[in-house]
Order: sequence, then C-alpha cells, then structure tokens
Amino acid sequence: MKRFSVVLVVVLSLCLVVSLAFAAEAKKGTIKSVDANAGTIVFTVDGGADMTLTADKSVDLGKVKAGDKVEIMVDKDTAKEIKAAKKKPAVGC
Repeated sequence: MKRFSVVLVVVLSLCLVVSLAFAAEAKKGTIKSVDANAGTIVFTVDGGADMTLTADKSVDLGKVKAGDKVEIMVDKDTAKEIKAAKKKPAVGC
C-alpha cells in the first residue's frame, strides 16, 4: 500500500507539471507601449491585433520599451515572461 501511495503521488505531480507547462502560450510581436507604474504593456501580435497584458511580478518592465520585437509567454491576460525575439539569419548568395 505504501508503494502504491508513492507511485500515485509521483504520477499526480507529473500531471501537475505538464499541465502548468502547457498553460502559457508563446506569442511573438512588437511592444507598442509600457506602463511600468500600472504593470501593463500593450503588445501587437505578429499578424494580429493589440493585446493589453498585465506583467507578472517576475517580469522586469524596465528592460523593455516600445518598438522592441519580443516573444512573450502569455497565460490568460498575464505576461509571464518576456524575451527578445530571435532574429532571422541573413540569407546570403
């Protein structure tokens, strides 16, 4: 019975981790504006509309500014992580 309980706890823990990993969605685009006092950003998704996001406590809005090309991990209306978008390699002939 003890072994069954340990296996059950491990399986449930793995399910929780996997569900959290898929909760956030990566979006690429350009920052339109930043309001560090309110903790919000307006973000234009590539090929889409503007999104107003609330920054998670772990996000430092002082590191981003309007016009930055970024990739944002979004969970509902919250920016969980912001990082610079990867630049496309130059194509040479």
